[in-house]
Amino acid sequence: MAREAPVMWMRGGTSKGAFFLASDLPADAGERDAFLLAIMGSPDPRQIDGMGGADPLTSKVAVVSRSEREGVDVDYLFLQVFVDQALVSDQQNCGNMLAGVGPFAIERGLVAATRDETRVAIHMDNSGQTAIATVQTPDGVVTYAGDARIDGVPGSHAPVPLEFRDTAGSSCGALLPTGNAVDVIEGVACTLIDNGMPCIVFRAADVGATGTETREELESDALAPVRQRIEAIRLAAGERMNLGDVADKSVPKMMLVAPPQHGGAVTVRSFIPKRAHATIGVLGAVTVATACLLDGSPAAEVAEVPDGARKSLSIEHPTGEMTCVLEVDEGGAVTSAALLRTARKLMDGIVYA
Repeated sequence: MAREAPVMWMRGGTSKGAFFLASDLPADAGERDAFLLAIMGSPDPRQIDGMGGADPLTSKVAVVSRSEREGVDVDYLFLQVFVDQALVSDQQNCGNMLAGVGPFAIERGLVAATRDETRVAIHMDNSGQTAIATVQTPDGVVTYAGDARIDGVPGSHAPVPLEFRDTAGSSCGALLPTGNAVDVIEGVACTLIDNGMPCIVFRAADVGATGTETREELESDALAPVRQRIEAIRLAAGERMNLGDVADKSVPKMMLVAPPQHGGAVTVRSFIPKRAHATIGVLGAVTVATACLLDGSPAAEVAEVPDGARKSLSIEHPTGEMTCVLEVDEGGAVTSAALLRTARKLMDGIVYA
């Protein structure tokens, strides 16, 4: 097994993890995964013998390389390193870690900075989709300082706008893998949907929650029956979403929706998939926002959706909100989605297994 590798530790959006050049990791996937488990300290609930932060949101890896695809600058593979299992998953994208890919690519010399802003076209290997990140590069140098703020992250930083196109069906083969806006799973009306992230969207009230709980309340003993019901829905829906047996997979994500509480479009509580999310994932937010536009869906029934072909939907989550800007065609189908994220370099050096 590899024993050390150059790494940049970065915060991307509301996540945090290791950014590697692909050439700095073992080419063999098994050896690579063993190395990543060792550096994170998994499996261990505290990840005490590694760099992981005892949370799925801080046990993440981005693997980046120069792309040979036309019109694309870099390829990005996201890997979720499980905290308490010896498991590394490539079954999903991560839009939060995506926010750090552009700055990392410029810092590592994969992309040349251009004037005050540098657009980086990123191929997401997990789904085969492309995103555009705009990185602040005054004087040709990446800056992480700025006035942009995102909920879930203290302070302000340089903005990193992300634009997504053609994300529908990225993992499931279709926006609605069953062809339905509503499927009844374990007696609960659900939308099985994938607009960049496979998600199951249902009303919080239908599983015995309110949708306004804190993360701690969602993970408390008192709500254990709620979590058990949510997991039963997830396991039953996996095959219908073309994901197979999802018992040991990090997808689909579970999205509990409720009416907005603070002037937004919808309130969401997310499980990723078995632990409650402190905020909400970027592509999870895009997918929930898309579900809000489906007539008759559980999300549409509780959401406040603005009119017009360009819709700004504020997705409320436990620590604030995330605004998704969706553009729709004449038939109401989403053609693009954009969000604002930030990133920050935390350290650059060598990590040891």
